[in-house]
Amino acid sequence: AGPVENKNEAAMSEVVTEPRQKPVVPMKPMGINASLLGYIGIDTIIEQMRKKTMKTGFDFNIMVVGQSGLGKSTLVNTLFKSQVSRKSSGWNREEKIPKTVEIKAIGHVIEEGGVKMKLTVIDTPGFGDQINNENCWEPIEKYINEQYEKFLKEEVNIARKKRIPDTRVHCCLYFISPTGHSLRPLDLEFMKHLSKVVNIIPVIAKADTMTLEEKTEFKQRVRKELEVNGIEFYPQKEFDEDLEDKTENDKIRQESMPFAVVGSDKEYQVNGKRVLGRKTPWGIIEVENLTHCEFALLRDFVIRTHLQDLKEVTHNIHYETYRAKRLNDNGGLPPMTVETEENHESNL
Repeated sequence: AGPVENKNEAAMSEVVTEPRQKPVVPMKPMGINASLLGYIGIDTIIEQMRKKTMKTGFDFNIMVVGQSGLGKSTLVNTLFKSQVSRKSSGWNREEKIPKTVEIKAIGHVIEEGGVKMKLTVIDTPGFGDQINNENCWEPIEKYINEQYEKFLKEEVNIARKKRIPDTRVHCCLYFISPTGHSLRPLDLEFMKHLSKVVNIIPVIAKADTMTLEEKTEFKQRVRKELEVNGIEFYPQKEFDEDLEDKTENDKIRQESMPFAVVGSDKEYQVNGKRVLGRKTPWGIIEVENLTHCEFALLRDFVIRTHLQDLKEVTHNIHYETYRAKRLNDNGGLPPMTVETEENHESNL
């Protein structure tokens, strides 16, 4: 038995192959974090981008929504310190702003410090005036979706423009009546529908009609009601990109929202200075004075700190949601109209 076992062992040793050698893992380049030996000019990328964007300019589209008589048009004029809510050059500051009766988009080019911005103000008629206010948000929701549709059609064209005109609504200021009690069911329903398609920033209009205590209490009540009803306003929690954004936006969500504002087109003399304000029997309410109202906070938030983010959230979240749904429902592409068929044939 001994010799047979030895033979088997010898056969097995022949079958067993040598263990494979592990592939050599390339070493990390030694100088990956090394300091540069001389100046290359990487830091000029920012300047190159600045020059390019300065040439093309910026687009910003802002919509104002709320019931009649809350000063929507006046506030937008105050926000941009110019007569942007009416195109007529004959209309002056002393005249009363005419009532808005239809959804109207008015475009302006505003320039400040060499930076050009194509500003579009979408003024909407006051709602809630009718006896039957059922589905009164539909025309506004339809308008917002129509702008997404326009952008989508341009995007899927075979020969598309180098720069697609952007008419999408980047920001919607929602005006809340300063009742001091609670939000109307109509407000809640309206915001519930609009918050799914656009960035909503709630503002308490004509805040000078409330005392400071009433204002603080009303703001807390509005925040609570929005939370209870699951209404997401801008800046939305889930879109905070990092800890710095979250900290900054949490402060805005918990302390500033909704902004209690006062708008005015008229200037008055206060302590030798010209200020925008509202004259009352007991004095002048200064629009840009933080002890009087939060207008300055709203302007800084919309223009000085979050304007670019409003545009990015519109493009990356609201427009992408619309685009995905639209293409999914349609099996990939929007339906070809006669016009798009003709363009398609001419391109071929």
